[in-house]
Amino acid sequence: MSLPPGFLDELRTRTSLSQVVGRKVMWDQRKSNQGKGDMWAPCPFHQEKSASFHVDDRKGFYYCFGCHAKGDAVSFIRETENVGFMEAIEILAREAGMPMPAPDPQAQAKTDRRAQLAAVVEQAVQFYRLQLQTGAGAEARAYLDRRKLPQASRDRFELGFAPDNRHALWNHLKSKGIAPDLILASGLAATPDGGGEPYDRFRGRIIFPIRDARGRAISLGGRAMDPNARAKYLNGPETELFDKGRSLYNHGPAREAAGKGKPLIVAEGYMDTIALVEAGFTAAVAPLGTAITEDQLRLMWRIAPEPIIALDGDNAGLKAAMRVIDVALPLLEAGQSLRFCLLPQGQDPDDLIRAQGAPAMQRLLDEAVPMVTLLWRRETEGRDFDSPERKAALDKTLRATLTLIKDPSIRGHYGEAIKQLRWDLFGTRRPGPNQSPNAPRPQGARKKGEWKPPILPALQSTKNSLLAGAPDDRVTEHLREAIILATLAVHPRLIHRFESALERIDFTSRDHDRLRSALLRHADAANFREKIYEDAGQALETLFSLPHVLIAPPVRNTEDAELATMCLAEDLAKLEAGRGVLKEIRDAAEDLDGLADEGVTWRLSQATDARNRAGRTSNEDAADLGEDRAALSRALQNLIDTQTWVKKKG
Repeated sequence: MSLPPGFLDELRTRTSLSQVVGRKVMWDQRKSNQGKGDMWAPCPFHQEKSASFHVDDRKGFYYCFGCHAKGDAVSFIRETENVGFMEAIEILAREAGMPMPAPDPQAQAKTDRRAQLAAVVEQAVQFYRLQLQTGAGAEARAYLDRRKLPQASRDRFELGFAPDNRHALWNHLKSKGIAPDLILASGLAATPDGGGEPYDRFRGRIIFPIRDARGRAISLGGRAMDPNARAKYLNGPETELFDKGRSLYNHGPAREAAGKGKPLIVAEGYMDTIALVEAGFTAAVAPLGTAITEDQLRLMWRIAPEPIIALDGDNAGLKAAMRVIDVALPLLEAGQSLRFCLLPQGQDPDDLIRAQGAPAMQRLLDEAVPMVTLLWRRETEGRDFDSPERKAALDKTLRATLTLIKDPSIRGHYGEAIKQLRWDLFGTRRPGPNQSPNAPRPQGARKKGEWKPPILPALQSTKNSLLAGAPDDRVTEHLREAIILATLAVHPRLIHRFESALERIDFTSRDHDRLRSALLRHADAANFREKIYEDAGQALETLFSLPHVLIAPPVRNTEDAELATMCLAEDLAKLEAGRGVLKEIRDAAEDLDGLADEGVTWRLSQATDARNRAGRTSNEDAADLGEDRAALSRALQNLIDTQTWVKKKG
């Protein structure tokens, strides 16, 4: 959704930053001067006792002299509430009494309809909460007592009880003047197949309200009190308001807790989530009666980059975890993955916490395994690989699985991890005919029954190569990417010229990816800087806080487009040449398979020479041209016009 011109300016004018921040901090009265809008407090973003967090209420900006956090009211809401840009705008607009602009009449009508349905569900939540306190709810209260759920927790999660009566809620809502079609559309009641008066969907069940990220009641879940009920747990049906595959139980509170540093834990159901929260693991969520979907994974990753999946320790829980892997693999990005907490057989988080307490749960969370470990376990556990054919079948299955990963860097790292696991499984040999099984293990042995060939020393020519003594290429690449992005941010007119090269770069970080998308999307925008900041403000601030970026000539010389063009061409050429070398090394390593040989050493030396030639080319050309700036400009311009990294006209 785009905001109309002037909306953000008016919102900032109406918003008092000190009031927004004041809800999260205690002002230092000695340092603060409220009359001048000069406010000081301990920083809410890092632990400290001194008041180093400064708010300039008149300018509408904050800055911490300790951790260097900075921004305006929008960024403060985003960071402290862990919400997106538009959600932060909605929060501030609501507090300022400004209506959010409606994109069109149809969208407004849909929004109004959803608001009506949410109000109906909210009425049901309050009705069922009252019913839990009546005589009819005695059995439900006794059940919650047995689960050791205190009253404070019941209030926190707004638990209720649906009487075993077909029309209790229906009659209550009608008495409140709510139209029957709204009750049916909210999913709280259903019409019999043969016709007749609608009946309550939830009867004889403990009720768990389901709220969206903004806290609106969107549906209900219920646990049957009757052990013979057809379904132990029942969720509301799909409605205009509620989509099971795009919702998470306890979404809003978990997002806020994760924003304060708590790990995001994904449990299987309502009671597990409540048990985790009450044990101090406040960033806990659960899917709603379905296997985890792509949309739910994306919701989780917006909350935290590496959620921990803590499903029940039985076969069903393990199978559910395995299904999550197939859903997650195509969606993986750098720094965005899953870990799995494997619970003891027959236990769920609620059982474990009640039996052994929060420390036992924490120990298991600390031991959570990466997704590649569970993937390997799925393909190998309980299987025998005693023949070449069976080993080949495993290789084929693993290759097919890895092709699901779209990100080439992650796919490569998964391949390396699986290669190591494969060696651990197959890299064994039997004792020789003259060797005792109890004889000392040979050099390179890893553990009993497994032997690894000793690493052969590299040839002297390889040791002496420039490549062997070079700094970490990933660091170098990251720094070069940063200068390229900063140059384009300062010189947006060059974005179209270098568009093709920018699109082809496989960036080393999500921040760089985000900045690339923002630059390409808003290259022609009149308010270019504002748009870039809206899309990738934090990434942009991080970029321009790097010393090597600030001293780069094209960044310091904001008016010299010619210099920027030359520098971009050179940096892109070096980046492309450097990555060509790394690809050659990776290809050679595939052939290496644990042993060094002269052929591979020769390939590495050839790759080194290629990189050296690429690095020398521009330097030698510049030396030949001497100090003639015009000649240098013409030479580089010719290089730019003939290279593939420049987008051709026409």
